[in-house]
Amino acid sequence: MPSQSTAHNSSRPTWSFLITSILTSVLLISQTSSVHAVEPKEFTLSNDMKVILVEVPKAPVATVQVWYKVGSRNEVMGRAGLSHMLEHMMFKGTAKYPKGTFSRLVRKNGGMDNAFTSQDFTAYFENLAADRVTLALELEADRMQGLILDADEFKTEREVVKEERRLRNEDDPQGALVEALFAQAFMNHPYHWPVIGWFSDLDAMNLDDLQRHYDTYYSPNNATLLVVGDVKADTLLPTITKLFEPIPKGPSPKPLAVTEAQQRGERRFLLKREAQVPFVMMGYRVPNYVSDDSYALNVLESILSRGKSARLYQSLVYEQKTALAVGADYGLMQADPGLFYFYAVVKPGEKVDAVEEAVIKEIHRLQTEPPSELELQRAKNQIEASHVFEQDSNFRQAMLLGEAETIGAGWRKVSQFVERTRAVTAQDVQRVASQYLIADSRTTGTLIPQPAQAQSASPTQAHQ
Repeated sequence: MPSQSTAHNSSRPTWSFLITSILTSVLLISQTSSVHAVEPKEFTLSNDMKVILVEVPKAPVATVQVWYKVGSRNEVMGRAGLSHMLEHMMFKGTAKYPKGTFSRLVRKNGGMDNAFTSQDFTAYFENLAADRVTLALELEADRMQGLILDADEFKTEREVVKEERRLRNEDDPQGALVEALFAQAFMNHPYHWPVIGWFSDLDAMNLDDLQRHYDTYYSPNNATLLVVGDVKADTLLPTITKLFEPIPKGPSPKPLAVTEAQQRGERRFLLKREAQVPFVMMGYRVPNYVSDDSYALNVLESILSRGKSARLYQSLVYEQKTALAVGADYGLMQADPGLFYFYAVVKPGEKVDAVEEAVIKEIHRLQTEPPSELELQRAKNQIEASHVFEQDSNFRQAMLLGEAETIGAGWRKVSQFVERTRAVTAQDVQRVASQYLIADSRTTGTLIPQPAQAQSASPTQAHQ
């Protein structure tokens, strides 16, 4: 499924694990949890930049990540996509490291670098050998204050972003439906527009817009630096202090004041695009991590959609055979309340209405009857195993901490995740299904396939 995030060079990685044996899962989790219980060390520099270091000496590698508290939610109507555009421009060089130097130096030293932008944040990272961490720190400190925004480079890169939009949204009917769903579900909140922006906004964007965005949000007091890997905090902190503390503190960005009004009735729309099969999506407005209900919603999502044993797959794909694919998505780690959405690829010859009704029937079944204890435990084990196993990667561990810290939850929230998930009861799942997955808070979009039309192909461009 397309996601509301864009990457410098590739999509944000995702992992999924199907746990077939509850007993085996519990054993693996209990064993692995003790291995990964490495307490992060937090420091705050004099310019208010937060530093989080995690010592993981199992292999001589490390990840360096800088997270900025700015995403598409920090933009205004008419300039959608500004955060993502600036992410691209962050690779265009400084006086010390001209265009092309940054990534070339990282690769020369055996590492790789990239970046990604979401609704809530923008992050940059380098994965490399532990003895090359200082290089990554030097590069990141330099572009935090020394970025050169060149008019010609901006014009060129804007065309690259527009082509990226064509590939991900204009030429991808499912991606177009995701974009339309958020636009319909959020009328006032910045989650209304896509992370990548619209063509009209990209065309209207100018260098002054980028400079203001950079000056406003790219300051040490609006950033978090994470280093996870084979490092020693006591040895590395002086280097970090020397490189980043001279960067002056910037003005504190104004907090987002826009909130989305309560939805008072279902919203429905049709999207007609060139496609092979119909596609239907249903989004429900739900709370984020701030609410205790977010953990029950996460378990509910697992029961309905994680793996081929999940209710939606078993019902629509395996038994009824009316859908080619079906699932749901909910992310509790968002700065503001978001969407819990369902999707289904309708099998050729089947009725869209029937597929939609089948999804709603599964939701209704959870509202009227709580899941069994066996089903509940299986779902919890899937979530817990995925959470624990992904931290086997330095990169993913830093991602979890960086995301939680940047959206306002705080990195300590990550260590609470398993405990809070275990505390969810079958009655909690039934209650949140009844409270949030209701027609009045639903937005439904349907992709209606159109016959192919002859059109001239446009050349694609790679970023960089």
